[in-house]
Amino acid sequence: MIFASDNWAGAHPAISENLARHSSGYASPYGSSDLDKTVERKFCDIFERDVSVFFVATGTAANALALASVNTPGGVTFCHREAHVIEDECGAPEWFTGGARLCAVDGPDGKINTGNLRHAIKRYPAEFVHSGQPMAVTITQATEIGTVHTLAEIDSISSIAKENGVPLHMDGARFANALVNLRCTPAEMTWKRGVDILSFGGTKNGCWCAEALIVMNPAHSGQVPFLRKRAAQLFSKSRFIAAQFDAYLKDDLWLNLASHANQMTVKLADAIRTSKTVRLAWEPQANEVFGIIKSTEAERLKAVGAVFYVWHVPHGSDVVLGQD
Repeated sequence: MIFASDNWAGAHPAISENLARHSSGYASPYGSSDLDKTVERKFCDIFERDVSVFFVATGTAANALALASVNTPGGVTFCHREAHVIEDECGAPEWFTGGARLCAVDGPDGKINTGNLRHAIKRYPAEFVHSGQPMAVTITQATEIGTVHTLAEIDSISSIAKENGVPLHMDGARFANALVNLRCTPAEMTWKRGVDILSFGGTKNGCWCAEALIVMNPAHSGQVPFLRKRAAQLFSKSRFIAAQFDAYLKDDLWLNLASHANQMTVKLADAIRTSKTVRLAWEPQANEVFGIIKSTEAERLKAVGAVFYVWHVPHGSDVVLGQD
């Protein structure tokens, strides 16, 4: 009974088989192989435009490199106060940027409140050298608590970013899960909404170890190859990441896997609704479920083999916990 997270799950057989298929023989290194180029073209097809694609090993690397690629002196990136980039990446974005800061912005349901975002950006007027300058806005899709930004919500955040002349980054570690929830295309959830840079996740959705940094306008990706190399994320045998994405994107496997995960989430949430010992903290929208359970019951379940995480109550949430 593993309920911990999608990081515990194995890889899909089709992805493993394709990785094995490309493990023999020779191919040119550092992203120059035919397979690398084929997968890059697949990404362009998926996003309905030419994009620049940079394979990396982890979502943290993708996020940190994304922000490093738009870094400015004294730069400040605005994110939700409980976003993965500020809570769970051990300072990697700050380290990769050489000291750029993350400014936490409040908002319900794991999403930035647009009024709070406007106020936060105004605290850093570009002409006031002492405070630094706005550098980027980043959102998580799906969020850290399993909610999904609607297209209208992305539009609203994007418009504020554009008003202030800063790019919008999307942390898409669970990109596919959000996409199938919204029933839209990748283009409709990204560049058509004003997203400039995307961290595209595959590891949490059936890959072995495959993430990508996608720059929606290739003209803006000039420094990324050097940043990736300096960050030790340029793999000599990058065809092994490409092989994973090759299978992942074939015949909509990535969307089918996300749909299945979301459907299992609905079943688990339905079971919790009928439980006498557990209740839902909030309605899930992707592939994450958060339940409220007495500590004694939690210990009993752990003792019989259930695995799950204890999570903090989101700031500003109306969830009320008892003492036990």
